[in-house]
Amino acid sequence: MIVGIDEVGRGCWAGPLVAGAVILGEPIEGLKDSKKLSKRERERLTGEIKRKAVAIGLGWVWPHEIDEIGLTAAVTKAMREALGQIGADYDEVIIDGHLNFLPENPKTQAVIKADDTVPAVSAASIVAKVARDLYMAKIASKFPGYGFEAHVGYGTAAHVTALAQLGVSPIHRKSFKPIRAMLQ
Repeated sequence: MIVGIDEVGRGCWAGPLVAGAVILGEPIEGLKDSKKLSKRERERLTGEIKRKAVAIGLGWVWPHEIDEIGLTAAVTKAMREALGQIGADYDEVIIDGHLNFLPENPKTQAVIKADDTVPAVSAASIVAKVARDLYMAKIASKFPGYGFEAHVGYGTAAHVTALAQLGVSPIHRKSFKPIRAMLQ
């Protein structure tokens, strides 16, 4: 039993960082890195993952926490939270990337490009991305004009334009360089 873990939103200027943890119960066709799938494909696969997974966990770290503890600690916190929601026994934990954010767990290893090669990690990437994108679409109504429903907090040209017009919102990461520069 493999727990796959991946995070989304690390490079965003606004919104939470979200980590997903998934144990798959049976194979699912079409799993790959969430960035290589369309929104429609991610949403369809999320439904299938939720039906077929043995366990799913999501860890959320909010912008003010990221500002307080830093990005590396935020990724670690999100991954711990996601793994903590896995109630099933497991043999191994595979984290996407080159850095093992959970070294205290002897079952954990980091694997580069695991989000595209290890189905459980692909599933974690997909459920985390869908959950985060849904949150950003909902929060967009609370902060109209920023375009969060479209760019989901990433540093796009539209986001830069909205920041110039509206200023920094409460869900922006004030410790991130482009946002910090606007506040000075």
